[in-house]
Amino acid sequence: MAKLLKLFTMWLIQWIFAVYYGLIVSFAILCDIIKSGPKTFFHRETRTSRPECMNDPALGIHGFLNLQTGIRIHYVAAGDENKPLMLFLHGFPECWYSWRYQMKAFKSEYRVVSVDMRGYGESDCPVGMKNYSSRILTDDIRDIISELGYSSCVLVAHDWGGAIAWYVAMEYPELVDKLIINNVPHPDRFSKHMSSHWSQFRKSWYMFLFQLPYLPELMLRAKDYSFLKGSFMGKSFGIRTPDMFTLTDLEAMKFSFSQKGTITGAINYYRSALQTKPLRSKPIKCPTILIWGDKDGALEIEMTKGHDKYVDNFTLKIVEGASHWVQQDFPDEVNRIMSEFLKG
Repeated sequence: MAKLLKLFTMWLIQWIFAVYYGLIVSFAILCDIIKSGPKTFFHRETRTSRPECMNDPALGIHGFLNLQTGIRIHYVAAGDENKPLMLFLHGFPECWYSWRYQMKAFKSEYRVVSVDMRGYGESDCPVGMKNYSSRILTDDIRDIISELGYSSCVLVAHDWGGAIAWYVAMEYPELVDKLIINNVPHPDRFSKHMSSHWSQFRKSWYMFLFQLPYLPELMLRAKDYSFLKGSFMGKSFGIRTPDMFTLTDLEAMKFSFSQKGTITGAINYYRSALQTKPLRSKPIKCPTILIWGDKDGALEIEMTKGHDKYVDNFTLKIVEGASHWVQQDFPDEVNRIMSEFLKG
C-alpha cells in the first residue's frame, strides 16, 4: 500500500508541474503570436535535402541499417572497416552531425560511426511513447553494433545518448570496450540529485512540460525551429566558442529536426522516461571517463560526484569554460582527453 501511495504521489507531482509549466508556456506562446504575428510564428522552411556541410566527404559516407526490430537507422561512417569501432550517440536536440569534430579526429585510428538515434533526423521515428523506453533504446545500440559487423566498440555519447550508453554498459558489458560520456551523469545519480536539489528540479522544467500532448511540439516548431538557435547559440545556454558552431551548423540541426516525426520522436524520450519503468542499475566494469563542461546550463556539476559507486574504473575530467555541448564547444580539448584515455 505504501509503495502504491508513493507512486501515486510521484505521478500527481509530475502532472501538477506539467500543467503548471504548460500554462506558462501557453501564455508565452499566445504573447509571441500576438507580438510577431501568426505568419511569423507558424513559419517553417521546407528542407528536402541535406545542407552541404552534412555531405562533407571528410565526415564519411551516409548509410542505413535495418535492425531486426524493423527500425531503419541512419548513420555516417569513416575510417578503415578493419579497425576497431568507435560509435557515437548524440543527445537532445541534436543529430549525428554533433560529432563532426571527433569523427575527423579519430577516423585514422578507428572505424568511426555516428548515428541518428531512433526518433531523430533520417532514422525511423516510430509512433508512440512506448517505443522509446530505456530497454528499447538500449537494445537499438546492441543491434547497431551487430549490424555494423562488430562484437564490441568504444562507445562515445552525450546527453540523452549518454544516458542510453550508461545502460548499454550495464546491460551488455561485452559490447563496450571503453565508455566515454559527455555531460550526462549516471541515470541513478541524476535521479537522486534531482529529487533532492530544487535547483536541478527547476532546471529540468522542460521534462515535465514534455509530458503534455501537442503543446511541446508547437513550441519546438515555432518560428522555423528557433529554439535550436537559443539552445546552441544563446547567451545563457549556448556554445561558448562561437567559431565552433556557426549558422551553417545550425542549419544542419534544423534539417534534422524538420524531418517527419523527429519533433515528437525526440520529445518521446522524455515522455517515456517519466512514464515507463527504467532499467535496473548494474555495476559497470569497463574503463569509463566522464567529460564535463563546467558551464553546463542544464545539468549541475555536483552530479559528477559519487560515480565510483556505479563504476569500477572511473575517471572524471572537467573542461573549464565549456557549455553543455562540450564536444562541440571545446573539441580540441575533448579530443585530447579522449586520446589520453584511449591510450591508457
